[in-house]
Amino acid sequence: MLMRAAVLTGFHQPMEIREVEIADPGPGEVRVQIKASGVCGSDLKAIDGKSPVVRQPPFILGHESAGIVESVGEGVTAVEPGDHVIIAMSGACGKCRHCGAGRFHLCSGPARLTAIMGGAPRVTMDGQETRRFIGIGSFAEYAVVREAMCVKIAPDAPFDAMCLLACGVITGVGAVLNVARVAPGSSVLVVGCGGVGLNVVQGAVLAGATTIIAADVVEQKLKLAAHFGATHTLLAGDLPQQVGEIVRGGVDYAFDATGVASVLGQAFAATQPGGTTVMVGSPAAGTPLTIEPGLLFASRRLMGTQGGDAAPLRDLPMLAAQYLRGRLDLDGLVTERLPLADIDQAVTHVRQGAVARSVIVF
Repeated sequence: MLMRAAVLTGFHQPMEIREVEIADPGPGEVRVQIKASGVCGSDLKAIDGKSPVVRQPPFILGHESAGIVESVGEGVTAVEPGDHVIIAMSGACGKCRHCGAGRFHLCSGPARLTAIMGGAPRVTMDGQETRRFIGIGSFAEYAVVREAMCVKIAPDAPFDAMCLLACGVITGVGAVLNVARVAPGSSVLVVGCGGVGLNVVQGAVLAGATTIIAADVVEQKLKLAAHFGATHTLLAGDLPQQVGEIVRGGVDYAFDATGVASVLGQAFAATQPGGTTVMVGSPAAGTPLTIEPGLLFASRRLMGTQGGDAAPLRDLPMLAAQYLRGRLDLDGLVTERLPLADIDQAVTHVRQGAVARSVIVF
């Protein structure tokens, strides 16, 4: 079947809207008509040639998506044509040692590992195989994904909101609820108030934190953080000193969503003894991290996360329900809605930090 897709044909270049051919779903696969796809910082890293999973164009980027099941392959039972779904970033095999321990985000099954590197060949352009970002490639009219990656949602849930749950929301909220497990009444620092950081703020609200400090170098982002529940905002400078003026001795939990190693070190130093710091953003490979070793003697913890350590079939329906009950603000995250033809405009806006989330709508 022919479809339109935004194709990355070379690093550091605008994407091209091309007509490509997408295969029918094979056994255990689902073809989804994409209705909305968010533009994420991970997509920008791929464009810049800094993604470890996009090694050679051509590639179809996009992974934060939702849509309608168009057709299913042999043996698919979880969804059927017409179902509304979120496409999860990970589809656990349920059989490896990590899945057996409930660590679905670390699934090491062969299908999952194949998806990370672009998925099975399902799209061709001019007779050439075109890989898809983590086996999805949602900057296109359709995507063929594994059944395990499809999470059903209510028919009346808006696609432009639901797509955000797949990456930005689950990464931020999951870092709070699944990784740090923030306790009610605690103090939280969130550094970096882009799409993911704002969802760390929302997660802290859901967890019952009473002091939520948001820090960024862009004042407009701090206004957004206050809207989403931050009790204090800081134009980031010397974070340990600034935070100490609000919470004596430092915060209970710190989250760095910037992906800058030096900022992560400051966030770690801004926690109190026994505090926990979670690296949510990912610094470039090979970037050294410098921290004061003495801080570790006070039982401080430094942790990482992969997509909020999510179990999609558990977490995505829960987050969708929180949105429908008015406890999670997704509409406020969508700064702009653009057609596929304007994908590079959306990328520019995300790169400039001018939007919380730009969403491509079909």
